[in-house]
Amino acid sequence: MLLRVLVPILALLFIFTASASRSSPFEHGWRLDPNASSITFLSVKKDKVAETSEFAAISGEITEDGTANLVVALDSVDTKIDLRNVRMRFLFFETFSFPEAKVTAQLDPTQLEDLHSQRRKILSVPVTLDLHGAQIDLAPRLAVTLLDNDRVNISSIDPVILQLQDFNLMEGRDKLQEAANVTITPLGIVNLNLSFQRNARGTAVPVQSVSSGATAALEVEGNFNREACVGRFEILSRSRSVNFAPGTSRLDGKSISFLDSLYDIVSRCPELIIEVGGHTDDKGSEAANIRLSQKRANSVVRYLAGKGIQTERLVAQGYGEASPLVPNTSAANRAKNRRITFVVQN
Repeated sequence: MLLRVLVPILALLFIFTASASRSSPFEHGWRLDPNASSITFLSVKKDKVAETSEFAAISGEITEDGTANLVVALDSVDTKIDLRNVRMRFLFFETFSFPEAKVTAQLDPTQLEDLHSQRRKILSVPVTLDLHGAQIDLAPRLAVTLLDNDRVNISSIDPVILQLQDFNLMEGRDKLQEAANVTITPLGIVNLNLSFQRNARGTAVPVQSVSSGATAALEVEGNFNREACVGRFEILSRSRSVNFAPGTSRLDGKSISFLDSLYDIVSRCPELIIEVGGHTDDKGSEAANIRLSQKRANSVVRYLAGKGIQTERLVAQGYGEASPLVPNTSAANRAKNRRITFVVQN
């Protein structure tokens, strides 16, 4: 009697187990656990000095159909040194224009359907990296490890090597070299360690925006102290990100996002008076360059005042061609000399 009862129950259990084993590895979808995940990158300066940094704000998901999305807030770059973070944001990544990096992929469920039995698999996964306005296809080797039924870890087997020229980051590299007076190897070496948690049935999990990641790194909230303010204005002066229509003082639309970031910093240094300096190259007459540089400095001051900065805290000064950064001996050098600078006056 007992046997006749148990046999159908065992058969049902076998059918259920077999069905479960054939279910999609992405069943219910997966959400990135940022507290258990990390993205680090290694840079090399002076040909032999390696420095490792990471991003403090990342988010991601794998949907039930295997679509994977990873979003990195570039302004959360964390080098463990405050002003170095600011250099990376403004000079290298230009986060005022490119706040996020995005990785997308379409995972093949057939490659992972035996993950429950294998526990760990190594795969080459085609992905697209969208960084600094460029989209590049990569195929990193990844280890996918099932930690338990509801947690999976995805990590890079080999470092992912990114060539800076592929992502239009060479100019940013040059700005960093000038600011720190060092040579920097033109590549980045990235390592991934990502932990995903399975969602409950029916949960919709959109990827949340993480574009305000600066506070996740070392940057303090509220007002900056004097040292932090002075350091930031020196870095912003090197960015060469305030541009004008040729021969005019009309701000280029691409400059607005940078000026909005500048406004945030000026507003968080409320005790300081800032000189906005306009500079030109040596093309044209000295008098004309003085007039043009003064008008351009005035344009920046008007923009900041329009955002709410008190006019008595801003001083516009046109220097023309009188204070070049480098000799006006080439087109590249002249471009460096056409700039807006920010100097603390008090």
